[in-house]
Amino acid sequence: MTVALEVKNLHVSAGDHPILKGIDLLVKQGEIHALMGPNGSGKSTLAYILAGHPAYEATAGQVIYDGKDLLEMEPDERSRAGLFLAFQYPAAVPGVTLAKFLRQAINSRRKAEDPEDKGISIPDFRRLLKRKMDMLGIEDKFAGRYLNEGFSGGEKKRVEILQMASLEPKIAIMDETDSGLDIDALRIVSEGANRLREELDMGMLVITHYQRILNYIKPDHVHIMLDGRIIESGGPDLALKLEERGYDWVREKYGILEESA
Repeated sequence: MTVALEVKNLHVSAGDHPILKGIDLLVKQGEIHALMGPNGSGKSTLAYILAGHPAYEATAGQVIYDGKDLLEMEPDERSRAGLFLAFQYPAAVPGVTLAKFLRQAINSRRKAEDPEDKGISIPDFRRLLKRKMDMLGIEDKFAGRYLNEGFSGGEKKRVEILQMASLEPKIAIMDETDSGLDIDALRIVSEGANRLREELDMGMLVITHYQRILNYIKPDHVHIMLDGRIIESGGPDLALKLEERGYDWVREKYGILEESA
């Protein structure tokens, strides 16, 4: 059965400040959707509310994930159900190695699915981790380093994709994964994401400012967000049009003032 993430008329505020003003979006397993928009349009807010960030409150609308009310689920429940968020700015976790973090995450998911599950064995985990790290061009030594501590921007993003590869989500949200990446790192990260999509039939919501990541991760659908709303949707050509003309033509078409930075 195909898993879907359906957002219906979603309104979201941070404190007293409304940010999202009626979002409608349907992402099915196996599809790639690109969500584009300038700073301040609400793209990351959508990612955060879907992941369960406590600073954001849904004031209207609903989100249905795999037939369930996503907004009623705790963040860890959402993850165990197969929803993944790759952060724009991954946090460092001193004192916790990458290998220990990933093994614990895998075992937590397995335990949730089957309380009698004793977890992945160390030999099996090592083989899995080696295969996934090789796929993403991550050196073996990173397994013993503290999570994201002292990592470059490209290394952090590759580790985010490694987490995705290890947890095998049904739908992944990639929040400006291309931010801060050079061309080589962008290619490696994108190729890893593409392989996961093929292997897992994973759905992806790629949030970005720019066309460049979409040269590697080819979207089926492209959406433009301005002023807390998705105001235009189309195919891959829509992203190319934005790259060529910017957002002014969209603002003019819908009478929207430029968002503050």
